[in-house]
Amino acid sequence: MTSHWPRILRRGRMEAAAIVIIAAGVFMLLQPFSMSLYTYSFVTTLSGTALFTVVSKFPE
Repeated sequence: MTSHWPRILRRGRMEAAAIVIIAAGVFMLLQPFSMSLYTYSFVTTLSGTALFTVVSKFPE
């Protein structure tokens, strides 16, 4: 059966993007250089986690 989802919205690519966002948030949290990066680290990590949760329901 063929899926009608656009190729960009498939689970594999979107899960990889969500993991990259989560990793960026953790990096922002642990870096000692910029206070502005530290300020937005929680929001970045939270949005990546929410994206991963939603994308895990997408078709293959």
